[in-house]
Amino acid sequence: MLSNLGKLWIVATPLGNPGDLSPRARDVLTSAHIILAEDTRRAGQLLSRCTITAQGFLSFHDHNEEARLPQVLDMLMQGKELALISDAGTPLLSDPGYRLVRACRAAGIAVAPLPGPSAPIAALSASGLPPQPFIFLGFPPRKRSDQEAFFNPYKLLPATLIFFERKDRIIPTLSLVHSLLGKREACIARELTKTYEEFILFALADYAKLPENLLGEITVLIGPPCEESRSPDSVVHALIEEESALGGKPKEVARRVQERAIGWSSKEIYLLMQTAHQ
Repeated sequence: MLSNLGKLWIVATPLGNPGDLSPRARDVLTSAHIILAEDTRRAGQLLSRCTITAQGFLSFHDHNEEARLPQVLDMLMQGKELALISDAGTPLLSDPGYRLVRACRAAGIAVAPLPGPSAPIAALSASGLPPQPFIFLGFPPRKRSDQEAFFNPYKLLPATLIFFERKDRIIPTLSLVHSLLGKREACIARELTKTYEEFILFALADYAKLPENLLGEITVLIGPPCEESRSPDSVVHALIEEESALGGKPKEVARRVQERAIGWSSKEIYLLMQTAHQ
């Protein structure tokens, strides 16, 4: 990495409360030659609330990221320090920036994270749902068929799922999630760190009872399968076939299947294997 190259800062900004901006983030945003922002108008308003005077802004969003890359890389190659921010929270989480960071790494340009507010982490920490493991999914696609393909891989994983959704699509999305994932605990976290912050805890099956007038930025959390949930026999049989093909003694195979099946003990799986071979 050449010393005369610039640096790209990935700066987390407040979700709503200006007091959440760290002193280090304030210093970087003040000194950066250019701030890359999804919406330069909103970025200007944010910095104004935080009493920061920026040296300059450059729009950088989903629709122009690829076209902007050469210009941004050229500035970094000239030794300038740039700060990438999103409209709120940590950049790259459902926001542009991945291609830029990857290009910087390939070019030997330093990329430094400046951690801070993050909606998925803030929501998870205060939701009361199991925090480990969790999977952040970003925004689901719009079409139902695409949503089914989007959520299907997580049907059997014992993890809390986190995603963003728009207020006008929340009920149809939860309906689909319930049909795919079954009995789960769920939480809607909205307006995080703002005046009307709210956490709504509910059984996923009761999605239709949610208020119709949910407003603001929404983060959805779906808990892991409830303890009484159980992988269907057909799924366990398929897992037995997969693990048996990898070799090992029957009890070893049963143990590996048990790690992937929900609600089954290794003893039950072993007995199922014995029954299948009779």
